[in-house]
Amino acid sequence: MAHRRALNHLGTVKNYLGSLLDPAFQKTPNVIYRQSRPIGFHVRLNGHFTNHCGNTKRTLHTSAPVSVAKLLSLEEIFSRTSLQEHLKKMEGEYSECLKAINSSETEKRPSEEELRAKRTKVSLLSPLVHSVGELKTKEKEMAETEMLLKDEDQALRELAELEREACMQDIQTLKQKILDLLIPEEETDLSDLVLEVTAGVGGQEAMLFTAEVFDMYQGFAQYHDWSFEILEYMTSEIGGVRHASASLSGPQSYKRMKFEAGVHRVQRVPKTEKQGRMHTSTMTVAVLPQPTEISFTINPKDLRIETKRASGAGGQHVNTTDSAVRIVHLPTGVVAECQQERSQLKNKEKAMKALRAKLYSMKLEEETSKRYNQRKIQIGTKGRSEKIRTYNFAQDRITDHRIGLTVHDTESFLLGEELLDEMNSSLQDFSNQETLLELLGENQEAY
Repeated sequence: MAHRRALNHLGTVKNYLGSLLDPAFQKTPNVIYRQSRPIGFHVRLNGHFTNHCGNTKRTLHTSAPVSVAKLLSLEEIFSRTSLQEHLKKMEGEYSECLKAINSSETEKRPSEEELRAKRTKVSLLSPLVHSVGELKTKEKEMAETEMLLKDEDQALRELAELEREACMQDIQTLKQKILDLLIPEEETDLSDLVLEVTAGVGGQEAMLFTAEVFDMYQGFAQYHDWSFEILEYMTSEIGGVRHASASLSGPQSYKRMKFEAGVHRVQRVPKTEKQGRMHTSTMTVAVLPQPTEISFTINPKDLRIETKRASGAGGQHVNTTDSAVRIVHLPTGVVAECQQERSQLKNKEKAMKALRAKLYSMKLEEETSKRYNQRKIQIGTKGRSEKIRTYNFAQDRITDHRIGLTVHDTESFLLGEELLDEMNSSLQDFSNQETLLELLGENQEAY
C-alpha cells in the first residue's frame, strides 16, 4: 500500500504540472483537480473544503446533477418559510407535551400510556427546542452587537467587531446542529455491513476492474480504521475477481458505505485489448447492513447446510478437505458461501454472517421502498439497476452521476483514501439535504 501511494504521489505531481500548461484546465468548471498541498484537517462548509494546515482551498464544482440543482447553504435553508414553520410546530408540540406532563388538574390529566408517549416526545424534542432557543438568543446578541458597530468610540467598535465574529460562528454552529437534529437517524446507520462486489458486463476486463474496486474499499476501510474481513473471494484466470464479499465494522461504516451501492462503470483500454480500443465494462457493489442477533433471527429449520472442497488456489489442507460451506435459506432461496478458512466451523460462521445480511437487506428494502420511493440519491440496497459512477481512465476522471460531481486522478481515487472520502462526503451532504427537504414537504426540483 505504501509503495502504491508513493508511486501515485509522483504521478499526481506530474499530472498537476501538466494540467497547468493545458488550456482545457481553464475551460472545465465542473471538476475537482487534485492538488499537491500540506496534509491537514478539512472541514466542509457550503460545498468548500478548507485546509487548516495551509492556504489551499478546494471548491467542489458540480455539473447539472440528476438529483438536485445545488447544495443549499445554511442561510438559504434557514431563510425558507417551511423550515421556520416546522421549527415553530416542533416548539408547540414540545410545550403542549410539557404542559400535559406537569398539569396538576386531575380531570385533564392524560392516562399513564399517554403520559409515557408525551415524556418520550419531550425527551426526543428537548435537544432541538433548546438549540432553537440558543439560536434565538445568539441572533438577538448579534443584533445588539451590530448596533454598537455604529458607536463613535473606536475602541468600542473594535470590541463589537470581535464579538460580532464570535456570534456569527456560534450562529453557524447552532444552525448546523439544528439541521443535524432534524434529519432522522436511520436505524441501520449504526450497523456494521457486508460488502459484495460482482463482475458485470465486460468479461475478463470487468473482473479485473472488480478486483481493483474491492481493493479500493479495503483501502477505504483502512483509511477510516475499520476492520475488513474477507468472506469470499472468487478469482478469474488472469487475476481478476468474479465475486467477492467482506465484512466491515467500525464507526459509521454502513452510514458511509451505503452510498457506494450500485453499478460502477469503467471506460479504458483493457490489458487484454491488442488493437488499443476503448472498452466499457461494469461491476456491481452491494452494501448490506449487518443485523444484530436481537434485531433479526433465522430459524435453523429453514437452512440447508452443504459442505464441499474449496476451489481455486490454496494450501494442501484447503483443497483436500471438505472445508467450504454453502448455506441455503429454503423459504427465499438466498445462498451464502465461504471457503476462505481452513476450518469448516469458521467458514460456516462467515457464511451465516453473509446470509443474515442478505436476508436483513431484503427485509429493509421492502420497508425503505415504501418510505423513500421519492428519493433521488440511490443509497443502501437501492439503485443497482443503473450506473452510479463512471471511471474514465483516458480522461483521468471519475464522475458520480447522482450529483453530477467529477474528480480527477483515478489512481489516487482507487487507493480509497482522500478523494473517495471527499466524494462520499458530498453524497452524504446531498442526501441529508434531500431528507430535510422531504421532511419539510418541499419539491427540490423547483430550485
